Amino acid sequence: MIDIRKLKELVRLMVENDLSELDLQDQQETVTIKRGATAVPVARVGSAAGAIAGEVGADDGKPEVEAPVTAAAGSASAPAAPASTAGLIPIVSPMVGTAYLTPNPDSPSFVQVGASIGPESTVCLIEAMKVFSEIKAETSGVIERVLVTNGQAVQYGQQLFLVRPV
Repeated sequence: MIDIRKLKELVRLMVENDLSELDLQDQQETVTIKRGATAVPVARVGSAAGAIAGEVGADDGKPEVEAPVTAAAGSASAPAAPASTAGLIPIVSPMVGTAYLTPNPDSPSFVQVGASIGPESTVCLIEAMKVFSEIKAETSGVIERVLVTNGQAVQYGQQLFLVRPV
């Protein structure tokens, strides 16, 4: 049976990294933890799921409130986006994680609106499970819009920047 302290640490890591689901398995244990605004937090550890689910819910309260706000903000901007994005090329997130627009807190942004970029230009970092991945523009042009904020959780396929091709 998994130690409650280990489970709480897993939940803390999920919250810090804005993960909605975590599956871990070794030769002795299988752990599945799910969280999110639309689903009730669930933890399954062998046959002890009922005893542990309360612990997961207790640690997971605040992010459940924040998740709908993020989703609503994305939905609100979606209808206005198609009319004003004609001819712009999106740079999309290749993974789920946290977007960082600067290499470190004291540095300026990788790119800003009006910056010229090439295919090999780094536009941001995405951190997932303590691994930072450089996101390249993969296109040439000028940054027209920055669609995310520093430290924002992003989803696979989410638009991060809009580029006017040159």
